[in-house]
Amino acid sequence: MPRTAETASFQFNHTMIRVKDPEASVKFYTEVLGMDLISKQPRDDFTLYFLAFDHDGGKLSAEEKSVKRFSREGVLELTHNHGTESDPNFQGYASGNSEPGRGFGHIAIGVDDVEKACERFEAMGVTFKKKPSDGKMRHIAFILDPDGYWIEIVPKVLNL
Repeated sequence: MPRTAETASFQFNHTMIRVKDPEASVKFYTEVLGMDLISKQPRDDFTLYFLAFDHDGGKLSAEEKSVKRFSREGVLELTHNHGTESDPNFQGYASGNSEPGRGFGHIAIGVDDVEKACERFEAMGVTFKKKPSDGKMRHIAFILDPDGYWIEIVPKVLNL
């Protein structure tokens, strides 16, 4: 069904995933992937971390980033349920890519050069699920975040 007048203003805002150790996850998404922490929202039992790529050239203040959080696309929300990081019985979260309960699969990040991005990830000690040299799809890669969520690395422009 095509867009209608009623849905013309709709946009995809964010995806939420749960994380065990917010320090490790925020570090991964900011330092490895280059995202910007745009907002941190502590609550009694959980804390929300909103991340996105900075397309404003670093011009926005922390307050302005937080205010814009719901008016932009491509935001990643990390939810940390307090206590999971120190619970010895906590098994972690399902990535959605194994049985039982396959569901959520991955997020994808577009890069200018997949090979160069993967060389950087490898130098940083990032865990790979699939390198570009693996399998038939040589133009993509999959890396894993600290909780085992899959992140597909795709070219911004695909030259087949």
